[in-house]
Amino acid sequence: MPSDAARAPRTAGRRRSPTAPPRSFLWARRIVLTALAGFVLLPVYVMLSSSLKPLEDVSGAFRWLPSELTVRPYLDIWHTVPLARYFTNSLIVAGSATVCSVTVAVFAAYAVSRYQFRGKRVFTVTVLSTQMFPGILFLLPLFLIYVNIGNSTGVALYGSRGGLILTYLTFSLPFSIWMLTGYFASVPRELDEAAYVDGCGPLGALFRVVVPAALPGIIAVAVYAFMTAWGEVLFASVMTNDTTRTLSVGLQGYATQNDVYWNQVMAASLVVSVPVVAGFLLLQRYLVAGLTAGAVK
Repeated sequence: MPSDAARAPRTAGRRRSPTAPPRSFLWARRIVLTALAGFVLLPVYVMLSSSLKPLEDVSGAFRWLPSELTVRPYLDIWHTVPLARYFTNSLIVAGSATVCSVTVAVFAAYAVSRYQFRGKRVFTVTVLSTQMFPGILFLLPLFLIYVNIGNSTGVALYGSRGGLILTYLTFSLPFSIWMLTGYFASVPRELDEAAYVDGCGPLGALFRVVVPAALPGIIAVAVYAFMTAWGEVLFASVMTNDTTRTLSVGLQGYATQNDVYWNQVMAASLVVSVPVVAGFLLLQRYLVAGLTAGAVK
């Protein structure tokens, strides 16, 4: 029979660390995380299963398992409504708004974070205060401005992609400037001075030193601007026509006066979410770093 001294090492090896959390906490955490995962994944399962069902299965009472698996809804979504045209419009509008927003925000944020000028405080407060107002307040003024510009100059902003891009810049650009100002402020000024010593000017220091150092923050701002423009509904429903309609508004075409093609709605929703999900997965490491890049100076 082993002695107490022989059992002591094995008992000590099984002994829990004093800093380890109690088992009740570990089990509670597992239960909570499982419940949250189910809450998040349940709508995804409903969308996926409904997109693989015939219309009869989704028109009546909900069934957890489809009576028949079919990929027909994924083929019909391109013919029921001009989804390809809506997809192209959304890519052009969201991509152009993102590029313009990030480009202007980089120059503006660099100036605010590096230079002292008259009205700097008023400018930063004004940029930040624009985020206090709901977007619907700007809907009617922008509509009237676009219509009057079109009547007086012949430049068709209302119902055009360019007008929608300008509209999205009104609420994505202030946030981008405010966020990038914090990111650029976290980059040491000594790097700019070293670039000046090497013969760079202000623009050279910006693009060769500051932008690479703040790249995670720039990518985070670009992802925000793209996702905001990609899923926006209010302005897109008013500022577009049949030719320039985007996905967020075009998905309503699957609901007719006689019926709603729920299986095609679910299939189209999954298809249009692919660019956003793929972009998020590709830029995830930059996005996570960018969200905390300007938190501590």
